[in-house]
Amino acid sequence: MTSLLDTPTAAPDAPAARPERRWRAALGLLPFALYFLVFLGGPLYFVISGAFTDADGRPTLGNLVASLTSPQYLAAFRQSLLLSAVTAVIGAVFGTFLAQAVLTARPRSPLRRVVSTASGVLAYFGGVPLAFAFIAALGQTGLATAWLRSAGFDLYGSGFRIDSLTGLALTYVYFQIPLMVILITPALEGLLPQWREAAENLGASAWSYWRLVALPVLAPAFAGATLVLFGNAFAAYATALALTSGSIPLVPTAIASALSGNVLVGQANVGLALGLDMVVVIGIVMVAYLWLQRRAARWSRR
Repeated sequence: MTSLLDTPTAAPDAPAARPERRWRAALGLLPFALYFLVFLGGPLYFVISGAFTDADGRPTLGNLVASLTSPQYLAAFRQSLLLSAVTAVIGAVFGTFLAQAVLTARPRSPLRRVVSTASGVLAYFGGVPLAFAFIAALGQTGLATAWLRSAGFDLYGSGFRIDSLTGLALTYVYFQIPLMVILITPALEGLLPQWREAAENLGASAWSYWRLVALPVLAPAFAGATLVLFGNAFAAYATALALTSGSIPLVPTAIASALSGNVLVGQANVGLALGLDMVVVIGIVMVAYLWLQRRAARWSRR
């Protein structure tokens, strides 16, 4: 009778097969790596090299100094940071409430399907079409403006303008809220019903449950999603340009003006330095988001 020790095994062949699998995995990633290098690495190298050289190609730090000290560019950074922070917080709060309200409905209810589909569409509805939609609705002759005027409320008489910072913030909130619904829904779904049942059994009220259990668990995911909204608003360009024609100083529009020479001639490299500043801000946002996502993932593994 043959013993188990005499049974042949394929163990010696396994190490030889591992390098082949790794090469196949590497080949599968090759198209993505090429895409990454061409469409992200190339422009990033162009921005960095241009930010540290003058018009004659000589190394300099003057472009970065100008981008961080010139009054017009500092105003653009202040306006962009303010606009991004305000719209991110508003979108995060209202988006979280909307997502929680939808999750209280039945899993297969039409409300959940409609809100999920609409959020996926509206979160990426921006640029010129969104600006045109808001001009048609809230412009001086827009439909909503005319309806409010007929109801006895003069929107523009009270100081509102669609091409102001307030009008731009209102437009940004339009796509910030559905994006927050997409981002925060998985975290809200991760709140186990057993946690609420245990809190109620211990005599906790609904407010105590949210304050002491749900909100601390949701805090990393909420903060990370808010950072994504901040970066989304900070990098938005087409909507602001189409709605305000560049009348409001923002970093993306300042970069476009510097590269095209609309304001000052010979400021292309300063525009690239502004682009580098913008990359640094977005990089900080993404690093903080990844760190918060790692903290939020601890609860999903339990």
